[in-house]
Amino acid sequence: MITLYHCMSARSFRPLWMLEELGLPYALRMLPFPPRVLARSYLEVNPLGTVPLMIDDRTRMTESAAICQYLCALSAPTSLQVEPAEDEYGAYLNYLHFGEATLTFPQTLVLRYSRFEPEHRKLPAVAEDYGKWFLARLRTLEPLLAQQEHLCAGRFTAADVSVGYALLLAQHIGLTSRFTPAVKAYWERLQQREGYRRALQSQEAAAAAQGVSTVPAPDSAA
Repeated sequence: MITLYHCMSARSFRPLWMLEELGLPYALRMLPFPPRVLARSYLEVNPLGTVPLMIDDRTRMTESAAICQYLCALSAPTSLQVEPAEDEYGAYLNYLHFGEATLTFPQTLVLRYSRFEPEHRKLPAVAEDYGKWFLARLRTLEPLLAQQEHLCAGRFTAADVSVGYALLLAQHIGLTSRFTPAVKAYWERLQQREGYRRALQSQEAAAAAQGVSTVPAPDSAA
C-alpha cells in the first residue's frame, strides 16, 4: 500500500491526483501546514519536513513531479505516460518538470513575500515581480493550448497533472484572473476531470477524519 503524506492543496496534490487518475490504492496521511512547524513529529519520518513524502515499501520520494513519473512507470502501460518510442516523449518529460521547476517555483516566492514572512519582512514589490515572472512563463503555453486540448501526445498525461497543479496554486493565490484565454480554458477543462474531483474529495474527507483543517494551505515548499 502506498502512503502519501499531504497538506491541503500543497505540492503533494500532484501525486494525490495521479493516484486517483491511475486508480491505485493508497493511504493518505494529512498534516497541518506547515508540517515542520505544526507537526514536529513528522520530522522523524521526513527530516526535510516537507510534503509530499510518498512511501512505497522501501521506496521513499519527496519530489512531486518525480513521484508522478514513478507512479506512471509503476502502472505501465498507461495512457498517462508517454513512452520513449513516442514522438512527444521529450515534450512529455519537459512539461512534467516545467510544471514544478518553471511554474511553481516563482509562486512560492510570491507566497513567501506576500503571506508567510513577518510583516516587517514582507516585500510586495518582490511578490509582484515573481507573479509577473510566473505569468510570463505561463503565457508560453497559450499558442500550444489554443491549438490542442492537452500539453502533448494528443491526450491527458502526467504532464497535465504537473502543470495543472501550478494552475491550482495560482488559483489559491489569486492569479487566475490574469490567465490568457486558452490557458484559462485548459484549466477549466482540467477541473472537470473525475480524477481531479476525486482527489479534492479525498483530501477533504481525510482532513476531516484526521482532525486537520480543510482550509487549503498555499504551497511554499511545505
